[in-house]
Amino acid sequence: MNVRKLCCIAASVGLLQSCIKDAPLNPEADIETFTVAQNQLTGDVFIDQTKSQIRLYLTEEAFEKGIAPVIKVSAGGHVSPASGDTLRFDNTGIKKYVVTSATGTERAYTVEVVQTGVWKFGFERWDTLVAPSGGSWKYVNPLAEDGRNIWASGNIGIAITGVTAINDFPLHVSTNAFEGKYAAEMETMPGNALSGWMGIHLFAGSMFLGNFVTDYLMENPLKCTQFGQPYRGIMPKSFTGNYKYQPGAQFIDKEANPVPGQIDKCSIYAVLYSGTTRLDATNILTSDRVIATAILGDGTAKSSWTHFDIPFTPVAGKSVIPGEPLMLAIIASSSAEGDHYRGAVGSKLVLDNLEIVHE
Repeated sequence: MNVRKLCCIAASVGLLQSCIKDAPLNPEADIETFTVAQNQLTGDVFIDQTKSQIRLYLTEEAFEKGIAPVIKVSAGGHVSPASGDTLRFDNTGIKKYVVTSATGTERAYTVEVVQTGVWKFGFERWDTLVAPSGGSWKYVNPLAEDGRNIWASGNIGIAITGVTAINDFPLHVSTNAFEGKYAAEMETMPGNALSGWMGIHLFAGSMFLGNFVTDYLMENPLKCTQFGQPYRGIMPKSFTGNYKYQPGAQFIDKEANPVPGQIDKCSIYAVLYSGTTRLDATNILTSDRVIATAILGDGTAKSSWTHFDIPFTPVAGKSVIPGEPLMLAIIASSSAEGDHYRGAVGSKLVLDNLEIVHE
């Protein structure tokens, strides 16, 4: 090897060492993945980065004996308790992890075991979510009666388009309740410049049992809606509740063109399906995993509180198999065609006292 080549190699090594030496340390302190053995889960793990929260859906045995999650954090960081350490729960079902970044920044995550034992929802408890440092949005989300996070909406996706004010989001808390102090109100809102660029000219008000993920926001927003919570038991009898609905003045199609004569309708339904991986807006009514549905047949205007009691109708040839993991979803929207970005701005749906009734 000649001297010139040696000099070039030496220079390259020196440059590489300089780059490595000068590379800034990673300040991020995120839990990127939290993996639990599939046979210990009744539903997929969900990491809510907005709330620094990890939601677990565990079998009774896993809850009682503990789990040993495998955790991946931001490059250069470490987590306590460590990845692979056994995690056992007390009666609260809540634990904490702390991630320390390469620069020493710390971020605490709450790990919460979510269980849905009582299928009654009065919407008396709500959570206010605020943007992390540097953001300005704020919106609300309903909680279960015990304060657990089991409901979701498209509000976080809408926040990414630039909506900030709490009253400009499609899902609100309403004091116009059928019973108690509060109810859930969904309103179809106009799109904005960024959503219009994406071909979305309205935001239908919606809420559902499940989680909203942002992974597919640009390529296929309908897959962001992860419907359902783990369900145990026999075939439910019916889906009941109370609602009011007022359609907006002008129905528009996906291109924002007025559709003369068409009046908006609301959508309220429940779906029982098999498995632990959640269905989404692309397949919630078409998947071969669906076992039974309870769908409101009349989505027209209702100026006063109206009660519904919808029996679950099994899909032909389907039934609950003992021991089979199940999910149950409740989904509601102020515009029935909102998943296709069709509806009327100003349509309002108010819901209260929902219940899954059993024999």
